[in-house]
Amino acid sequence: MTLTPEMARAGVTPQMLSATHRFTCPKCGKEFSLFQSRAIACRACPRANQNCKFVRCVHCDFEFPLNGFVVNTKEKEAFLSNYMNGIVNKYHKSFGYYKR
Repeated sequence: MTLTPEMARAGVTPQMLSATHRFTCPKCGKEFSLFQSRAIACRACPRANQNCKFVRCVHCDFEFPLNGFVVNTKEKEAFLSNYMNGIVNKYHKSFGYYKR
């Protein structure tokens, strides 16, 4: 998916577009985004915000490797991971799920 001018005007960033990449679980066949996985299924995992190479299904809790993800360098991977970590932490603080 490419970032359209309308999406940019609405505040969508290239990083947000990358983080909302959809995955299909190989076990149950249901779709979910990387944001959903990190915020819901991976929230108790200490590796969730450390460039983890896996994604966990929010429906059946099956974990599988990230293959063919949309970033292609370590720098972009680290930037995206930090970006997502900030969004997920802000979400958890807002809704009472944040723990230190």
